[in-house]
Amino acid sequence: MPWADRLLLTAACKAVRFNRSVVLPGTASLYKTNRRVHGRLCIPEHFCKGVVLLVISTLLFIENTRVLAQQSTIQTPQLLLTLMDRPEITNVLFHPVQVARNTPPQGAVDIDVSVAEDVTIACRLYSADPTAPTIVFFHGNGEIIPDYDTIGPMYVRERLNFLVTEYRGYGWSTGMPLTSTLLPDSNTVFLSLRQWLSDHAYTGPLFVMGRSLGSACAIDVAVNHSELVDGLIIESGFAKTLPLAVVLGVDLAQLGISEEQTFNNSAKIATFTKPTYILHGQYDQLIQLWQAETLHAQCDAKQKELQVVPRADHNSIIAVAGPLYFQEIRKFIEKATGTAPDWRELRRQFKARQKQAAENHDR
Repeated sequence: MPWADRLLLTAACKAVRFNRSVVLPGTASLYKTNRRVHGRLCIPEHFCKGVVLLVISTLLFIENTRVLAQQSTIQTPQLLLTLMDRPEITNVLFHPVQVARNTPPQGAVDIDVSVAEDVTIACRLYSADPTAPTIVFFHGNGEIIPDYDTIGPMYVRERLNFLVTEYRGYGWSTGMPLTSTLLPDSNTVFLSLRQWLSDHAYTGPLFVMGRSLGSACAIDVAVNHSELVDGLIIESGFAKTLPLAVVLGVDLAQLGISEEQTFNNSAKIATFTKPTYILHGQYDQLIQLWQAETLHAQCDAKQKELQVVPRADHNSIIAVAGPLYFQEIRKFIEKATGTAPDWRELRRQFKARQKQAAENHDR
């Protein structure tokens, strides 16, 4: 219940308990005989109880309606997602590339997570420091872990742990990718990775991040385990599945599938209140910019930000933004965790960079 409603309800209840008059907004036209005290409308005692009961019943009705609405939209049951386990859908949704396990870069470690009998999901942690923030990352539908062997170290330079997860049938993970198992697997992997981090003394804040298809995984994990995460990061994500499916060449509406029977990202993110950062390319033609704008508008977080990268498309945000991409993510995490340096520290860092640049130039 919003804090203003709680305050009004508390004041009303105290007024009834102590037989006092209570000042309520919007009542001037209801009573012609009311008196004013210090310029405010004061309701006499004999009107208080009826008005208070009306206020209480109205607030309770609004609260119950809000809770029921959230409960009906927070989760996308696995049974509904099985409707999308059709070849004409999975063939455009998933583009798995299977490769043999490669050697992790220096400082990286592989983690395997079992999600079902004979099904193992591969993960790789690019580690900066056990006390640093960790990002659990769900990648796009045509990517695999080795694609991030050059990107992971860039997060490490910003003193961020970067933990990439796969999907069934991707990389050296086993199984077959299905819509009905994508989100349950993501939640299982997240909980297993969190336990692994705890067992290995990683104590920093925990964020979930998703790119493209991975945005559905990240949003679902963040909503289902909001008490375990410190924030959500979305890159090139989508709010509505049906319009995206049309772009990919599948009309889900003609197949009898509604938005509520898909990933339902916009409804889910409307229940998420932790810090949220959304990145999107200005010229993304696959997942158009309005999708990111919808996610940002629907998100219920007080601290939320939409960063549009000029001239970038669906697959070129990092190439266009360069080091700023990783720096801005670090700055968001610092703000979300309350560890952002003050202006004095920023000035010291700026002068240190100037000095380093001058020394490099002299060489």
